[in-house]
Amino acid sequence: MQSFKRYSTVEYIRLVKRGQAAPFDKHLWQRSFHDHVIRNETDYRMIAEYIQSNPRLWHKDCFYEEPSHEP
Repeated sequence: MQSFKRYSTVEYIRLVKRGQAAPFDKHLWQRSFHDHVIRNETDYRMIAEYIQSNPRLWHKDCFYEEPSHEP
């Protein structure tokens, strides 16, 4: 995974220098993020379930803020 990140970052920087992609500030990849390679059908199903159900839990997240209802 690290090789992929390094290669894709180098390629993205090349595109930025040619004016074909938007510049990024400091990091292209999200920090403190757990990468996981999907290795089999079970992995795929567990990750798909997480992606589908996770938005329902957003209100329990420590970074959640109640939306403003101002016009």
